[in-house]
Amino acid sequence: MEYKCEIAKDVTELIGNTPMVYLNNIVDGCVARIAAKLEGMEPCSSVKDRIGYSMIKDAEEKGLITPGKTVLIEPTAGNTGIALAFIAAVKGYKTILVMPSSFSLERRTVLLALGAEVYLTDIAKGFCGVMEKLEELLEKTPNGFILQQFENPANPKIHYETTGPEIWKGSEGKVDVFVSGIGTGGTVTGAGQFLKEKNPRIKIYGVEPAESAVLSGGTPGPHKIQGVGAGFIPKVLDVNICDKVLQISSDEAIETAKLLALKEGLLVGISSGAAAAAAIKIAKRPENAGKLIVVIFPSFGERYLSTSLFESLRHEAENMVFQ
Repeated sequence: MEYKCEIAKDVTELIGNTPMVYLNNIVDGCVARIAAKLEGMEPCSSVKDRIGYSMIKDAEEKGLITPGKTVLIEPTAGNTGIALAFIAAVKGYKTILVMPSSFSLERRTVLLALGAEVYLTDIAKGFCGVMEKLEELLEKTPNGFILQQFENPANPKIHYETTGPEIWKGSEGKVDVFVSGIGTGGTVTGAGQFLKEKNPRIKIYGVEPAESAVLSGGTPGPHKIQGVGAGFIPKVLDVNICDKVLQISSDEAIETAKLLALKEGLLVGISSGAAAAAAIKIAKRPENAGKLIVVIFPSFGERYLSTSLFESLRHEAENMVFQ
């Protein structure tokens, strides 16, 4: 392998150009190939690094925010908040983040390590509780500014400019199917639009929790797939870009994520398990024989050690003794 040494000016220059890898050992019965794009290899370990950078850069260029003066306030499931926090640390912004109390301890810890101020809300109040707290904080914070990841065009724009082209180039234009979980909808919208422009025959599949299948006409509900299934239809989501939205249960997502670690050596989060489960279902369909499916794995697994994904292993590790 050729070694190329290039020193980045700062950590933001390391965002993007994540690798893709074939799945080989959990694809029994599949007639299509599945390649995973590993967004867990971003600087702060998730696909949200892309939109954190894009939204801050866009707001700066429009003169809406100023380092050292503006306070960035944002609702988050964790990964967008982490992306904003690490970029804010580089650029000199203060960040205030609001997240439901159900999200992982690792997320909270990482946010605090990056200098963010973190507020938790009651999970029983859902997204409405998060937005209530957000409005309260905005009202009492001088120079506060909400980037609004669910509404901000800079979210899908970065996926149109980077994620989509990376998939096209990495697959040498041979991608037939694109699969992505839907949280804000930015990834599937931006990358999906780019890929459809390159080849209108490419099929785009979104993934949402079976327990909260709002995009499929269902009602919002509690689920364990952190980062997808917001419980409403985000404004940045182009609902027409998806040929179909698949529903994956929390249990199936968790079990698939475990298999990815055990059989593929890929330590990923629950939403990656959901995306993989959907890709495998698609890859088993006879009409997809010989095709290439590219699926987004949004985040790295270490951010989920305190969740139900690793619950049994955590207990085992905690009870280990000298032998």
